[in-house]
Amino acid sequence: MTMASVKKLQLSFTGGVVTPEFFGRADDSKYQSGLASCRNFICKPQGPVENRPGFAFVREIKDSTRQARLIPFTYSTTQTMAIELGAGYFRFHTQGATLLAGTPPDYDGGQAYDVGDLVTQAGAAYYCTAATTGNAPPDTDYWWALPATGEYEAPNPFAESDLFDIHYVQSADVLTLVHPNYPPCELRRLGAIKWVLRDISFDPGIAAPAAPTVTTAGSTGAAIEHHYVVTAMDADNVRESPASDPGMVSSNLFATGCTNTITWTAVPGASRYNVFKRQGGLYGYIGQTTGLSIVDDNISPDLSKTPPIYESVFNAAGDYPAAVSYFEQRRCFAGTINKPQNLWMTKSATESDMSYSLPVKDDDRIAFRVAAREANTVRHIVPLSQLLILTSSAEWVVVPINSDAITPDTTSVRPQSYVGASNVQPVIVNNTLLYGAARGGHVRELAYNWQASGFVTGDLSLRAPHLFDTRRIVDMAYAKAPIPLVWMVSTSGELLGLTYVPEQQIGAWHHHDTDGVFESCAVVAEGEEDVLYCIIRREVDGRTVRYVERMASRAFVDQKDAFFVDSGMTYSGAPVTSISGLDHLEGKEVSILADGAVHPRQAVAGGSITLEHAAGVVQVGLPITAEIATLPVAMQVDSAFGQGRQKNINQVWLRVYQSSGIWVGPSLDNLTEAKQRTTEPYGAPPSLKSKEISIRIGPAWTDGGQVYARQADPLPLTVSSLTVEVALGG
Repeated sequence: MTMASVKKLQLSFTGGVVTPEFFGRADDSKYQSGLASCRNFICKPQGPVENRPGFAFVREIKDSTRQARLIPFTYSTTQTMAIELGAGYFRFHTQGATLLAGTPPDYDGGQAYDVGDLVTQAGAAYYCTAATTGNAPPDTDYWWALPATGEYEAPNPFAESDLFDIHYVQSADVLTLVHPNYPPCELRRLGAIKWVLRDISFDPGIAAPAAPTVTTAGSTGAAIEHHYVVTAMDADNVRESPASDPGMVSSNLFATGCTNTITWTAVPGASRYNVFKRQGGLYGYIGQTTGLSIVDDNISPDLSKTPPIYESVFNAAGDYPAAVSYFEQRRCFAGTINKPQNLWMTKSATESDMSYSLPVKDDDRIAFRVAAREANTVRHIVPLSQLLILTSSAEWVVVPINSDAITPDTTSVRPQSYVGASNVQPVIVNNTLLYGAARGGHVRELAYNWQASGFVTGDLSLRAPHLFDTRRIVDMAYAKAPIPLVWMVSTSGELLGLTYVPEQQIGAWHHHDTDGVFESCAVVAEGEEDVLYCIIRREVDGRTVRYVERMASRAFVDQKDAFFVDSGMTYSGAPVTSISGLDHLEGKEVSILADGAVHPRQAVAGGSITLEHAAGVVQVGLPITAEIATLPVAMQVDSAFGQGRQKNINQVWLRVYQSSGIWVGPSLDNLTEAKQRTTEPYGAPPSLKSKEISIRIGPAWTDGGQVYARQADPLPLTVSSLTVEVALGG
């Protein structure tokens, strides 16, 4: 017996893609908003799904035979970089172009620029390094001021096999990089086209004075030994040298008129000197001077202020840190090979001062060992409201005891959970930490829970384990705007996306592929959006290439500006029929959008293609196939939610927004195209639709009653809701 047809509405897709193992969980709250497939679609937190924009070609990496990695760098709101970290070099990409040294080719000397202005021409980016008045001759080199034109690079010592284990943190214009096989180092931005990598020096920065000479005058009676040391302050009066060797004299300072004069030689770069006298085994402060001598007339030493003590750190193989971060005005290091569970924090308000004194002061450097049941390396240091430490087997929090701040005397380390983290650098979303699990390949969240009075971790991959099992996450990045998205590169070669709004309980997975393999990702702010850069390995014209590519914006106004091709390029100018400059896609079949109209695909030959009709704005690149599939129909028509019945979808209603090129059906092999052209004038492309579209699809009786939708054209598709008319078998 066949029941009458019923309609079912799916009004949100914030459940994201779920595993086939989940198809029987009609009782789960995410079932009604989930998808069986979400390929090259992005779930929006408002509910719709939209096909992802394409990736624009930026540049081939320096050496395509070896892997490289992308790292974000933000100098200001207008100057951000996706740094290409390769074996032996850094290169810099910004605004979809590569930073070059030299003068912009179209600069004629009659243009005025300010310092920091960015000019992008022909896939290259140039920064102005000195203001121009508009009358400088074209050959002037006092701006964009390197002597030779070419990709600007900075050298590094890193091997290819170590690139993805490098951890980094940025502060102002300094990027700190650590790896257990290399001394910790800093990539410093000294100018738009001047970057320097150097090892971090944990030395005082100023030499200790030589042992002072001590003389006495007016001493009578029984004499005792008096020992003195001197320290030097640097030119900024911030860093203090270690103590000199002691100087000694025997005298009786209790005698009337007796004095000791301490004299020393000048230290280059010193602004002033501190003098200390020994009492009870410690050297206490007795005075400071800008001169080279001081007189002690029986001054009582202040033992609360003693000379700094410097221990040698991070200076040999096995002693280099693997993790780095900042917390409470201190730079933090951890995870050396020889001391895998130790953590070091610099002196307060300094970046590389590891000194301490006796007795210990609150602003001294902090050093401690995480006393755990297992000896596991500290992999990550993460600053939230409290300092988190992630090891390969547990998650810890560092908290102060009886104090508001962490000091050498108030530090307490407490375990929060026993899961463990992989070596992939985690990301922070609002006040929540996302990280890869040590084993199993899943992704977890860690956030403070007031009910538990601590940090609680959860598995974000629980409903989509098929995207993670037998695989690993190798890179991770977070984009805040326009959609909060966590991007992850998987060993499967896919790019995984997570639309993540924890305060709204939204965590929707989607997966993305291309004609190639994703290898690295990074996000930087450019204008009003956070932009995703990826390194993608492709096979082109018989060779393996690796390209830096930049995800385009979906915020276009005119249909002709829609960019939905991969490794793509844009031509904009006078109408032409031949598009050249496509050598990076030689032999590849490409999709074409010309003045907003889809042209037939064709193969690139000789680095060019020929259009059927002349066009002034052309988007050309690798095709993207975007698909979604609904979950099996489950609705309250009987006590079994309609399970155990054959189902046929008679008709589908899609509510779309600014969309075109829509195919829908009961399977990927049986799709029906939605009518595109309506009232557009002859010669104009079909316009984008924002309405509910009705599509009568081919019959197919199945046990699931799923609906599939595809976008294979270089056009946008946003689905806000989906309604189906379902016929149920008896």
